[in-house]
Amino acid sequence: MNIPKEINRYCAKCKTHTLQKVALYKAGKRRGSAIGERRHEEDKKGYGGQKFPKLAKPAKTTKKQTLILTCPQCKKKSNKKGIRLRKLELVAN
Repeated sequence: MNIPKEINRYCAKCKTHTLQKVALYKAGKRRGSAIGERRHEEDKKGYGGQKFPKLAKPAKTTKKQTLILTCPQCKKKSNKKGIRLRKLELVAN
């Protein structure tokens, strides 16, 4: 699916419509020191093995792609709810 690189959208901070830049959300580097990561490791440790069952076949064939929209005036970033699709491409208007 093709999505334009700039979308005219309402900015809640500026309280006006602005031509906002669109970017694709990318997860950051996972930290081993984060509490959730440590808790997960603790659950997997010892007898009992894997905390979650290892799936033989993943149920879903696509991932939800989340868009990040940036206002050029106030630099406020907002996320647009994920769309489930195979391929997302940002194209010039």
